[in-house]
Amino acid sequence: MGRRAERVYTDPTDIAMLEKWVKELAVNAAVRIVKQDGVVVEGMVSVTPTVQVFLGPGDQEGMNGVVRLVDSHRPDWDGLVWLGDIRDVQHLDSVRTGASRA
Repeated sequence: MGRRAERVYTDPTDIAMLEKWVKELAVNAAVRIVKQDGVVVEGMVSVTPTVQVFLGPGDQEGMNGVVRLVDSHRPDWDGLVWLGDIRDVQHLDSVRTGASRA
């Protein structure tokens, strides 16, 4: 993955939301993610995501991050979800870091 993102965030409130998703998405957690566009994806978090600096449109520097989900029933599935695209995270198991859902 490159250092480019469709959307980057600079507002402290938006960055706090990205960081909230990081806390919700602990490694090995089975989750259902509802994206801003209503698409729902499910899988197991393969690596805890981090908020990082990316370049957005017009080379604007800002923050975003990705979480990679894996699904043993779809081994070739590209389960990348941008943190900025998440509307809700629902836990399907007990692996959780203590943050509450939005």
